[in-house]
Amino acid sequence: MSLLLGLEGVEVVGVSVGGPDGRTRIVDVGTSDPAASCCPGCGVRSTSVKERVVCTPRDIGYGDAPIMVRWNKIRWRCVNSECARGSFTEAIGQVPRRRRTTTRLRETIGRAIGDAARSVAEVAAGHGVSWHTAHGAFVDIAATALTDPAPTSVLGIDETRRGKPRWVRGGDGRWVRIDPWDTGFVDLAGDQGLLGQVTGRTSAVVIDWLAAQPAPFRDAIEYVAIDPAASYAAAVAVALPNAQLVVDHFHLVQLANAMVTKVRRRVTWDRRGRRGRSTDPEWANRRRLLMGRERLSDNKYQKMIADLRAHDPGNEIFAAYIVKEELRALLAMARSRPRVDDSQIRERLYRFLDLCAQVNVPEANTLARTIETWWPGICAFIRTQVTNAATEGTNRLVKQVKRSACGFRNIENSRRRIRFHCTRKQRRARIQFHC
Repeated sequence: MSLLLGLEGVEVVGVSVGGPDGRTRIVDVGTSDPAASCCPGCGVRSTSVKERVVCTPRDIGYGDAPIMVRWNKIRWRCVNSECARGSFTEAIGQVPRRRRTTTRLRETIGRAIGDAARSVAEVAAGHGVSWHTAHGAFVDIAATALTDPAPTSVLGIDETRRGKPRWVRGGDGRWVRIDPWDTGFVDLAGDQGLLGQVTGRTSAVVIDWLAAQPAPFRDAIEYVAIDPAASYAAAVAVALPNAQLVVDHFHLVQLANAMVTKVRRRVTWDRRGRRGRSTDPEWANRRRLLMGRERLSDNKYQKMIADLRAHDPGNEIFAAYIVKEELRALLAMARSRPRVDDSQIRERLYRFLDLCAQVNVPEANTLARTIETWWPGICAFIRTQVTNAATEGTNRLVKQVKRSACGFRNIENSRRRIRFHCTRKQRRARIQFHC
């Protein structure tokens, strides 16, 4: 029976059925750990019984019928005359002093909340404990799992929304739009996952977070991957002057696709005086314009070219598409085997900029200036293949956890839940990948 209960430090002395519902299994246990009779103040073992008490610590369930553990324990007198403690009650590792739940129940609750991203209220109701007990169990689990960030060679920085935009009245009586954002820091070289979050997406909050980290952490960072955000770039230049900034290629392709869309909409408005309709060839080909050339069959590609040339005398839309594809070809050099050298990268960059100058489309010229501005970080991506993809994946996990379990009333609790879930999932994903 004691082996079946599996609660270390106590032994089963009897089992009965009763309780208010008439089906609760009452397990009577006694203390079997000799250390329980030692005074916690001086460590001297006592032989003087003061009284016997009964407590019912809540334990994990087994089967459909509820279980109540009834612990008959002793309150001892301390026999050491020099000890300030007069008496003490027996305690074991599974049921510490002043605790009404077993350690294994708290661990089960903490893992259910953290690993599965379940709400605290749901887990508390399922185990028959209060919200505060369940939350405290998760805090204990998170305290051991979430340590200070270890040094990493590649750091990812990106923002994610913390809630919906809202309007609040300022001190001067005017309404001000509050657009809440969080900036996340992700380990792109190891398995730590999400390292931390701060409120806002400004240079100041990023500098403050990096400055709060120990010097070995900052010195170990060789590359910082970001999207084309001037605030993050300025923060990295101040806080990590020796780190190489890397601009993620996904956002650059996104900018190129946005450029093609802007050209298509402008041409449609200039030519037809309205927005695009399903009967317009450029509207019918809007999705093909955002696809890579390799994803289009020859027939669809030729049909798209014919439709655009027939209804766009200036050929601006197709020219924008070619500019976008040339940028994709430039970024694709990161995957070239064998690796390209600097002269080949500069030649491809010249081809892209020269093409933008030849087509002379305003939106393409803006894209060319953006590429020139961020070229050191783009060139670093082509040379190193460092991307911010893992940070984007972490952002998706953050949104999932927010939807399923984390409210925003207490930011500290929300961030603890988010970091715990993202870190554990990142580590499991890496283990499965290597296996």
